[in-house]
Amino acid sequence: MKQTLCLASALLILSFSPCHAGLMDDLYREVLPSARQSVALDNSTIAKGLKEALATGTERAVTEVAKPDGYFGNQLIKILLPDKIQKVAEVLGTVGYQRQVDQFVLSMNRAAEKAAPKAAAFFGDAIRQMSVEDAKGILNGGDTAATDYFSRKTRPKLFEAFKPTVTKSMNQVGTARAYKEMMGKYEANPLASLAGAPALDLDSYVTNKALDGLFKMVANEEKQIRNNPAARSSDLLRKVFGGK
Repeated sequence: MKQTLCLASALLILSFSPCHAGLMDDLYREVLPSARQSVALDNSTIAKGLKEALATGTERAVTEVAKPDGYFGNQLIKILLPDKIQKVAEVLGTVGYQRQVDQFVLSMNRAAEKAAPKAAAFFGDAIRQMSVEDAKGILNGGDTAATDYFSRKTRPKLFEAFKPTVTKSMNQVGTARAYKEMMGKYEANPLASLAGAPALDLDSYVTNKALDGLFKMVANEEKQIRNNPAARSSDLLRKVFGGK
């Protein structure tokens, strides 16, 4: 029995490490029949490990994006101009209003940074609600399986909760004012009549981009925990994901 438990644990740990693919094949062929009966005994540990990994990853991600320049200074998640107003930016840049465009971009990112801490409580709820079956599905997934599950299960709720905070933050940091100023300069320019002023749901755009960036950072943290032993900061994470 003890030997079977050890073999099952080895299978579970190695399944998180792509570099052990060949060894995984050998282990499944040789020991899976005897280990299958005892894998269920480890389900609780696996679920706890995955929950802790998500808790650790989301906490780090929220902290990272919520700090000054968390979005604006990170090229991976920086919120850029919406496609709809790229033409506006081009026109304004050619007639001396690049500062207004730059201020608008900065203010969108500042709004996301101010709103980011709001996500922490919702992440925590989603993690606590993760079932053993969810954990087993994540166990067999890829490097971002947990993040993908997390986004799939929580994104609509996060959007509804996040959007009012983003709207409030945009008002505080002057995003709407910067946008109106930018569009006012555009509409007053003769070149604007060639294309017209595009309609834009600014609140939804910034909210979606803020969530995109946040989940991207969560995915990066998950990859670190799965593949980098140094990122496994507790005995439970080391037990589930491997490492000493």
